[in-house]
Amino acid sequence: MRYKSFTLTIYGLLFIFTMFGCSQRHYPLGGTKHTSAAWHKATMKSYTVLGKCYHPTYVSLRQVQHGISSWYGPNFHGKYTSNGEVYNMYAHTAAHKTWPMDTMVKVTNKQNGKSTIVRINDRGPFVKGRIIDCSYAAGKALGLDKMGIAKVTLKVVGFSGKLYTPKKNRAKDTTKDRKTRIALSNFGLQLSSFYEYKAAQVSKAKYEKVYAQHKPIIKKLVDVNGIILYRVWLMGFCSEYEAREFKNKNALMGAFIVRN
Repeated sequence: MRYKSFTLTIYGLLFIFTMFGCSQRHYPLGGTKHTSAAWHKATMKSYTVLGKCYHPTYVSLRQVQHGISSWYGPNFHGKYTSNGEVYNMYAHTAAHKTWPMDTMVKVTNKQNGKSTIVRINDRGPFVKGRIIDCSYAAGKALGLDKMGIAKVTLKVVGFSGKLYTPKKNRAKDTTKDRKTRIALSNFGLQLSSFYEYKAAQVSKAKYEKVYAQHKPIIKKLVDVNGIILYRVWLMGFCSEYEAREFKNKNALMGAFIVRN
């Protein structure tokens, strides 16, 4: 069972929590049949629990995470979850500290090979090393009712409460589908900054050749003193996680994550 000093209604107080110690981030998320647009926006803001700051982020299809899973049941049954739902211990749902609400996740127990699919509708578990907290039903399907906790692999298999189904003709995608893909690719890395626009152009051209799979852009910034700074960003990452992995893989130690 997971440790919770805070109740499942933690996000009812999220707007207060985010005033202390965490930078606020806003994401253009729409509502689903499970989570309203307002709750989506709230649950994607940075928050602090037990002195640690968490930064919710988008995820990409088939993104994988490894760690320990726990489960929670009777003590929380009937109480509110982070997205405003009433927790049902018999539904296949789960809590994750940073992934968006209604993300569909395949959880595989590495210790017995069992797997199940859950929908994220809560935040947690706030215990070191644990990456997901499954509902009683999901935990039972994984064998956690007997094991308590287990090493697991998480894999993103859908969004907005729906499993991903490849479209035969991407040209027929709806406007909503296109907007979703755009929203999921607006993370980037700031690679350099200059006082002169021409210098920024040279830098941008260099990165276009080196990192052809992504899109370098120039962002103009005017500070409070009227000083202009031209920043070179490398855009097109589907999540903060992906941008961080790219930074580490390419040894871009001076770069930092941004969002357009």
